[in-house]
Amino acid sequence: MALTDADVQKQIKHMMAFIEQEAKEKVEEIDAKAEEEFNIEKGRLVQTQRVKIMEYYEKKEKHIEQHKKIQMSNLMNQARLKVLKARDDMIMDLLNEARQRLAAIAKDPAKYSTLLEGLVLQGFYQLLEPKVTIRCRQQDVELVQAAANKNIPVYKEAVKSNIVVKIDQERFLPSEICGGVEIYNDNGKIKVSNTLESRLELMAQQVCPFSFLACTYMYPDFTLDR
Repeated sequence: MALTDADVQKQIKHMMAFIEQEAKEKVEEIDAKAEEEFNIEKGRLVQTQRVKIMEYYEKKEKHIEQHKKIQMSNLMNQARLKVLKARDDMIMDLLNEARQRLAAIAKDPAKYSTLLEGLVLQGFYQLLEPKVTIRCRQQDVELVQAAANKNIPVYKEAVKSNIVVKIDQERFLPSEICGGVEIYNDNGKIKVSNTLESRLELMAQQVCPFSFLACTYMYPDFTLDR
């Protein structure tokens, strides 16, 4: 039985509808897959950028923290230096005041003579040499000679040994120092410095060695008469 035109048209429409439906489903499937792949790629890109941003701000934070630590360290070091400087300035003032008092003692003949006797005898005991030379300020020659003469018998009695003492009349200690003596052995290679300045420096080192060394370090030209 032959198909009528109506039947043919009906079958054609049915086939077209089927093809159209399959095409539509295929398009939807492609769209869904594309959307899925897009979301996956978008998520990957977002995660990658998030990690980069986190790493950037983490580095930034570490840099800021390190900068803060450096600044804090610098501030603390500056504060320490200021404290040390203030302490050294105070010690300098004390040493200068002590030097002025020593200079005043040197102007009192009775006190200065007694002081010289102790410095000379101490020098004898430190050297323990049969012959010594004493160097002093030119204005102190008579007082030093008297101190030596007084201490020679004391020394002989104490160490049971003779001693010959010479006052250096050619080279004197600077007149601007406070006073005291330097005592040398016979060949001049060994020296005992018993000037008032040297005794003051020794006392400063014993009482506060760090601050005194800090003074000499911070002020290379440091002297007690500055």
